[in-house]
Amino acid sequence: MEKLPKTQADQLVSTIGEGKVVLFFTADWCPDCRFIKPALPAIESDFADYTFYSVDRDENIDLAAALNVFGIPSLVVYDHGKEIGRFVNKDRKTKEQVEDFLRNLK
Repeated sequence: MEKLPKTQADQLVSTIGEGKVVLFFTADWCPDCRFIKPALPAIESDFADYTFYSVDRDENIDLAAALNVFGIPSLVVYDHGKEIGRFVNKDRKTKEQVEDFLRNLK
């Protein structure tokens, strides 16, 4: 998973404008983020039509606020620049929950 560098909301268009993109908001200090981290390579493999980006919430606090991401770990999903889903809260997420979320996107 590629790490998104420090980015402002108006700069995000270049990242999310092409294809299907998953932004995974995380932080090093977050235990629930560390819980899901080992499952992420399998999730990426199972959903290979998506490009996944890790977004450090602390480095990108303005971006997180602009996208109304206040709890982590959280996922925001785009298709050609249009938001198609979000799994945003502060709760721990399992591999199955993330896969169900991605599978049910339209």
